[in-house]
Formats: sequence, structure tokens, C-alpha cells
Amino acid sequence: MANYKIGDRVSFLSSTGGGKVTKIIDSRMVMVEIEDGFEVPCLISDLVYDYRSQPARQQQITDVVQQEIKEKELLQQQQEEDARHGGLRRFAKEAEKEGVYLAFVPHEQQWLLTGSMDVMLVNHTPYEMLYTFTIKETEQFVNVDYGQLEKYEKVVVETISREDLEYWCNGIVQGIFTKDSSDSVLLPLNAPFALRTNRFFKEGSYLMSGILGEKAVMVCLSELVALKSGEADLMKIAKEGIGSQAPKKDLIKKESPIDKHRTGPGEATVDLHIGELVENIAGLSSHDMFQIQMDYFRKMLESAIAADYTKVTFIHGVGNGVLKNAIIEELKKYGNTKSKMASIAKFGVGALDVAIRGDVVQPQ
Repeated sequence: MANYKIGDRVSFLSSTGGGKVTKIIDSRMVMVEIEDGFEVPCLISDLVYDYRSQPARQQQITDVVQQEIKEKELLQQQQEEDARHGGLRRFAKEAEKEGVYLAFVPHEQQWLLTGSMDVMLVNHTPYEMLYTFTIKETEQFVNVDYGQLEKYEKVVVETISREDLEYWCNGIVQGIFTKDSSDSVLLPLNAPFALRTNRFFKEGSYLMSGILGEKAVMVCLSELVALKSGEADLMKIAKEGIGSQAPKKDLIKKESPIDKHRTGPGEATVDLHIGELVENIAGLSSHDMFQIQMDYFRKMLESAIAADYTKVTFIHGVGNGVLKNAIIEELKKYGNTKSKMASIAKFGVGALDVAIRGDVVQPQ
């Protein structure tokens, strides 16, 4: 029941009209002065506030309504943000190595080359990750997403159409990692990526991801072990001070051609599909394309040997076996290398793992 005060404007529930409260008779009745100046006793239960004549109350109601709208909008935003995030299948068979991945996941898993796809950032590590996702546009960089990823969590950065693919093929992901307590210190992530759009129009590019449970174009931005590789330097700096660092020229390692295919310490994956090696195959014969693939294979293998890599996976594709057999034959010229079929779950039957052990004797 409303608690009226003298001066409140009220309306009658049982009849038209209303007036102003002039006296509180008791807990059930008040005196109301109506429009012609007469005062009449009224039951409180037969009255209602005339909000139109009380700006302060009207403002209070407006504020309450606006607050409710704001809270509803915030709740909707939170629900939309929560819907973008999801957990990973950590213990799935053939799960990828721990690290940070960029994934392009088609909505239509049966029709991989059509329809929309999700651009995902995947934190397959036991650390929380604060990230920024930036796309390169002609002469500038545009930040398209930022936020926090929990450990072993993925986030849908954007859902895109096939026409938008070119826009999303060149950019950089940056991140820092935190954990309540840990025996390791991770380096910040600074991972540029550049993909060829024709890669998305070949079914062989979409491989089953163990941690996602779907077929996707997966790009390893960095494996976890690579982020830990600078731990000794960081701990030394923390203990001895910045002045303890070696001169920059001693810390910078000259980049090798194989490094752009690096997936972790001492490991790389090289895609030998001709579409990944040249922009335009017009005018090239089958022999020309084969020579380009073999030349690139030799260049990457020798670069990996010189840079002390221990394993390189060469994706040769599924065809008539000419390229695969030529690679196996070529490897006989290099001592202390051994090849075997790469993971079928990850690459199908179209890739070879080449292990590099000790001092490799290169062909003269």
C-alpha cells in the first residue's frame, strides 16, 4: 500500500478525476482536495499516484527503466561474448601439440569449399592469454579483436564469407600469458601470418583437428615449447638486471629460409603444393611445376640442415606418387636423414616426415 504525503497528486481508481492530498486521516484514509476546491475523504486503496504531475517521480521511473534497459543490454553483450568462446578437446586422439593456433573452420563440414567459416584463435596452453588480433590493410594495421582467452579455450574472432577471405589472410596475433603459479616463464607471442587465398579452395587443405573436432585450415602461430625457449634469458635478466644482457647483435640469430615454416623448436612443415609456391601456374607444364617443387624441397631441406632442425614435414599431396618418390630418392643423397609417412589423421596420406640426425653429409 502506498504511503502518501500531504501535497501528493493522486487520481481516483473507481471514478474519473483526482486531486491533492491535504490531510492524512489514518493508515487507511486521507483527505483529497478535488478540482472545485472541496475536500473529500478517500480510501487509500482507491487512489493512485498521478505521476504526470510529479516530475521527480517521473524522473525516478525513467531512471529505473533506463537502468533496466542498460542491464539487459549488458547481459545480452555478455551472452554474445560467452557464445564466442568454447573449450577444446584436450585429450582427443591425435590432438595437436600445445601452442597457439589460427583456424579457419567451415560451417558446412560436408561441403568444405562453400558457405561461411569461422576465424578462430585457439589457446591450446595451460596459461591464460591476453591477445590482440590485427589485420593488415594495404598501408595500415587494423585491430579486429582483443580480449582474454582462458587456458585450453578457443574464441570465434569473426564469421566470414568466402569473399572476405583475402582480407583475413594477412595479419598478426600478439599475446601475453599469465598463470597464478608456474615453473616456466613464457615469452610474449608476436606471430605474423600470411596465407594464400587459393589454399582455401582445395579440399586437401582442410584437415581434421583433434582439439577442435572439426576439419579446418590450421596455422600454428607458435608451439608452447617455443614460447618457453627464452625462459633462461628472462630469468637471467630478472636476476642480474638489464645490463646483463649480451649486445643485441649477439642475441639476433640470422633468419634461415626454413624459419618461415617453423612450427616449433627444430621442427617445420613445408607445403609443396604448387599453388603454395607460385602465384600463377598459367603457362607452366607439368615438368616445370615438378622442377619448382623439387627445387623448393632441396632448398628447404638444406636450410633445415644448416639451421640444425631435427624434423621437417613435407606435404607432397595425393597424386600419382611422382613427387613423393622423387623426394624419397633425393633423400638417399643425404646421410643421416630418415623419412616416414607423416600422421595420417593430421595430413592424410599426402605428407612425409623427414628426420635429420647429427651431422648430415650433403651431396657434392
